Amino acid sequence: VRMIHTTLHKAMKQAVRWSLIPRNVTESVTPPREQSLEMRPLDEGQVKSLLRVARGERFEALYVLAVTTGMRSGELLGLRWEDVDLEAGTLQVRRTIFNGRVEAPKTAKGRRSIKLSQVSVAALRQHPKVSEWVFCNGASRPVSVHNLHNRSWKPLLKRAGLPDIRFHDLRHTCATLLLTKGVHPKIVQEMLGHSSISITLDTYSHVLPNLQGEAVKAMESIFE
Repeated sequence: VRMIHTTLHKAMKQAVRWSLIPRNVTESVTPPREQSLEMRPLDEGQVKSLLRVARGERFEALYVLAVTTGMRSGELLGLRWEDVDLEAGTLQVRRTIFNGRVEAPKTAKGRRSIKLSQVSVAALRQHPKVSEWVFCNGASRPVSVHNLHNRSWKPLLKRAGLPDIRFHDLRHTCATLLLTKGVHPKIVQEMLGHSSISITLDTYSHVLPNLQGEAVKAMESIFE
């Protein structure tokens, strides 16, 4: 509704400028407020439990990548083997899959290179190559995000005894763990593909006060 209102407002604003209509009626409408969903990242112990239960699963490598890179579900499902360089330990985010459509990342920052951890490289080496797509279905096509959520993700959470969180919360988990470990927000922004660092700082502002305590300790150590 908000997107439709914004589009109509811009169109009618231009129409007023061209004297096609007397006034912009969308200015008399109050669009609904944006309601952000609650962020529920996993802690270190929960992440270890999740990956321990996922060991040997069909999508083990996908869950490892989600936790260690913060990639979106559409970016993970859009991975092709040509995007992955296991020798260099990197992958390229070049496309995303949404509602069955293969699309380019929305922003220039979304198209990015990500350095892989050793655990990610190991998981990808063990993952079978049966198609050009890293994560594919029986027909060698990209996996549907709905099937991933319903047939793999939700049952995995239940077996691991973890809260019923969204798959997208693994992205928040990655960012939160990195920030609490002292990784610079700029690096986190680049990994996640945020268009600006302000988005990263605003989204994870709840983590930053804890980092200030570490900064104070670092400063105090200088004068010891």
